[in-house]
Amino acid sequence: MSPEQLDQYARMIDHTNLHADASAADMEKLCAEAKQYHFKMVAINQSQTERCAQYLAGTDIHVGAAISFPLGQTTIAAKIFETEDAIKNGATEIDYVLNLTEVKNGNYDYIKSEMTQMVACCHQHQLPCKVIFENCYLTNDEIRQLALIAKSVQPDFIKTSTGFGTGGATIADVQLMKQTVGAAVKVKAAGGIRSATDFLAMIDAGAERIGTSAGIKIIEALKQRA
Repeated sequence: MSPEQLDQYARMIDHTNLHADASAADMEKLCAEAKQYHFKMVAINQSQTERCAQYLAGTDIHVGAAISFPLGQTTIAAKIFETEDAIKNGATEIDYVLNLTEVKNGNYDYIKSEMTQMVACCHQHQLPCKVIFENCYLTNDEIRQLALIAKSVQPDFIKTSTGFGTGGATIADVQLMKQTVGAAVKVKAAGGIRSATDFLAMIDAGAERIGTSAGIKIIEALKQRA
């Protein structure tokens, strides 16, 4: 495996610290690691946006703010406000949790409206928008219905999980999501991906971005394989 291939893999990783008790020192460490390994993005809670934007100033590493995280149980207006605030403070990617209550209500018109407004908000600022499904709470039919909405609305990514639910990414879910959206939307796998084997399996299943707090471990393992 060439250094170029290793860098391509690193650029598929969103280096993650979404813990409620993450300190400023933890954020500085996260950003320093992202710079060292050339990860694509740091995935952080929205309140850490300005701090991480300062740490990563002058680099090509994105600041990814998590919106309505991890439950998704805020109104569309609140999600838009939170997104605009994150962008004002330096966010360059947005991952938002959709409203699972409305999914369970079968209110897919609401989900489409929410997704349309969130994608428009991000794209107005030329920023990527990722939609978190939280598949551990969904049936295959619900996952398929959400992916069909995404195929129509076209966020940049649909994402398996927050990492805070009862389960994380699975190969079957990534395959289902990718098969449904086709080339129109990319898939991000997140939650429980902690080894190079898991990482490569998710990519083989169709994921083009991986959210993980084990990015360093994964890249070091890939270096050993090389």
